Amino acid sequence: MPVKNRFAELHDEITAWRRDIHEHPELLYDTHRTSALVADKLGAFGCDEVVTGIGRTGVVGVIKGRSTGSGKVIGLRADMDALPILEATGLEYASKTPGSMHACGHDGHTAMLLGAAKYLSETRNFDGTVVVIFQPAEEGGAGGREMCEDGMMDRFGIQEVYGMHNWPGKPAGSFAIRSGPFFAAADQWEVRLKGFGGHAAKPHVTVDPVVLSAQVVMALQTIASRNADPIDQVVVSVTSIESSSKAFNVIPQEVHIKGTARTMSRDMRALVERRLTEICTGIATAAGGSADVHFYKGYPVMANHEDATEFAAKVATDVSGACENAPMVMGGEDFAFMLEERPGAYILVGNGDTSDVHHPEYNFNDEAIPAGCSWWAGLAEQRMPAT
Repeated sequence: MPVKNRFAELHDEITAWRRDIHEHPELLYDTHRTSALVADKLGAFGCDEVVTGIGRTGVVGVIKGRSTGSGKVIGLRADMDALPILEATGLEYASKTPGSMHACGHDGHTAMLLGAAKYLSETRNFDGTVVVIFQPAEEGGAGGREMCEDGMMDRFGIQEVYGMHNWPGKPAGSFAIRSGPFFAAADQWEVRLKGFGGHAAKPHVTVDPVVLSAQVVMALQTIASRNADPIDQVVVSVTSIESSSKAFNVIPQEVHIKGTARTMSRDMRALVERRLTEICTGIATAAGGSADVHFYKGYPVMANHEDATEFAAKVATDVSGACENAPMVMGGEDFAFMLEERPGAYILVGNGDTSDVHHPEYNFNDEAIPAGCSWWAGLAEQRMPAT
């Protein structure tokens, strides 16, 4: 099953949808225009059911096959939200909303799943039910968790679920996947180091939280280098340091440090949380200060299920001729919540030689559309073959 001819015919139309969505980016759960566009198109395609407001602004479409005797139901998920980035592509369809842009390709994901939904609604060449899922707030808002907590899986009887993300640097339309842990748990942390401020010319009568912050930043690097097993993946990054003083000659009372932690297992996640607290508290206490440490758990590890991964890779190979083994990714992905609810898999589709995601010059490559749509459609037709 190479790229389906129907998607070559629909390529220009799907591209137009994608560029329209790109031109009107929306953040987190405020995907009102995009959600309405998706719902309108699913209705026009002839979906058997279109439901809005799942997980606040999510949209779900139900497409029944020529027969449903198999009782199988698979979910196909795309994300819809953009990022708070000022676009610098100079494209004629660039964002019309200053400070917001589709810098991660969710416009392409949504357009490809819409294209697959149109095809599946036309052909219905499968025995079972396809549930197309359009999710808001992937970029930090946990929209996947919201849709699950809204009862989506049980309400629509979803038995397996599949997701896709474009990947710059891989040839457009090629695929890569891995079984097991794939995307990292993405957590945030912050520390308030409290000392005793004073005149910068009299450091001996102060407890300097700036010096403590320097010690903390360096000591946190030992979590990866001295606490973690060298073959276990972990990233602890300090991303912000701010003091309560704005003057050159004042030692502040307090320094605020923020950062992120990325891990690939529950044990490592727990280790990072424990050592972060121990290191910050220990350094501060030894100097006569204190540390207020908070660890905020974000997206869990996204782990592909083995059987579903093998199946997804087979469909991808049928489409493009090959499916590579993907490396682990230390970025987070809230499709993890759906994979905790149901078996399934997440795949990467090549975006070609483009700027990386989350960059102001990034743009989804429309040449990937036929392959992405064919993979979506192939999942339905091969997992639930018509009898």
